[in-house]
Amino acid sequence: MQETLSRWLESSADDCQFVEHPAVHTIAEALIHVPAMPGLMVKNLFVRDEKGRRHFLVIVPFDKRIDLAVLGRLLPASKLSMASPERLLQHLGITPGAVSLFALLHDSAQAVELVLDQAVWDADSVHAHPLRNTATVALSHASLVRFLAHTGHVPRIVAVPAANS
Repeated sequence: MQETLSRWLESSADDCQFVEHPAVHTIAEALIHVPAMPGLMVKNLFVRDEKGRRHFLVIVPFDKRIDLAVLGRLLPASKLSMASPERLLQHLGITPGAVSLFALLHDSAQAVELVLDQAVWDADSVHAHPLRNTATVALSHASLVRFLAHTGHVPRIVAVPAANS
C-alpha cells in the first residue's frame, strides 16, 4: 500500500511537501523531531462506538483535547472510546503511531467514517504520516479533496467538541 500512496502523491499531489524524520509516536515527539513545514499539524484518533459496529477516524488540530462524550452525541454514536490496535490494523491496515488520513487507502469497504474538525478542513494544508511514522507530508487542501475523492470517503466536517481543561 505504501507504493500505491507514493504513486498517488506523485501523480495527484505534486504540490505537497515531504520530510523524513526519526520515528514519532506522540505529538510531543512530533514537535521535537518533525522539521518545520507549512500547514496545520494534526492529531488523528481512531475511535469506535460502544458495540464496535461503527469506527471513526477523527482528525483535529494537534493541540485540541477532544470530548468524546459530546462528539458521540453530535455524530450520533453511543459511548465513543479509543479503538484497539487490533481494530486499527483490521480496518486501516496500520499500527499505532502511523495513523493518518492516508490510511483510508486501506478502507476500500468504507467501514471507517471520517470526521474532520472545521479548523482542519479550513486549513491551507495539513500534515499527515504517509502510512509510516518516519515521514510527514504537508498536503494542500486541494490535494486533500482529491485524495478523499480517490478513496471515496466523504468527510463529516464539524466543530469537534473540545474537552474542558
